[in-house]
Amino acid sequence: MAAVVTRPEIAQAFANGGMEYFNTFGGNPVSCAAALAVLDVIEQEQLQQRALVVGKQLLDGLHQLASRHSLIGDVRGVGLFVGIELVKERESKEPAAQEAEAVVAAARARRVLLSTDGPHHNVVKIKPPLSFGSHEVEHLLRVLDDCLLEAMKPSRQSANLNSHENLVQ
Repeated sequence: MAAVVTRPEIAQAFANGGMEYFNTFGGNPVSCAAALAVLDVIEQEQLQQRALVVGKQLLDGLHQLASRHSLIGDVRGVGLFVGIELVKERESKEPAAQEAEAVVAAARARRVLLSTDGPHHNVVKIKPPLSFGSHEVEHLLRVLDDCLLEAMKPSRQSANLNSHENLVQ
């Protein structure tokens, strides 16, 4: 279920731009009954409260990962909607977009779906379902730990190669 609430001048801008009234097929009785059933489950299973508790566990775990992985420049989020900003170095905050893509690809290979976002595509976005629990958080943290290590391998190899070349010259 969704709604758009806006100021009259914004709504008028749509009308002035030729935008006609539009909607999906969600206004029928079957779709409304399904939406109400979903809201009932969210309330009965206290999924919003669960998201807060499990989200805190996730954020705490990601902050621990950040203490071990210099690739993580920042961790931020609310509930189960979390972003991990990857940077080449924390001081300059230079975006690590390539590494973010590598983390997402490595996680996908381990059957964990993540995505990238942000203006530089260097934020790994985590947005699990409300049914996500403590066990799943622990699994995700293990996978991310491995994927972050894996994403740094090419950089480390390149850095080692460059330092070796400097010694040879």
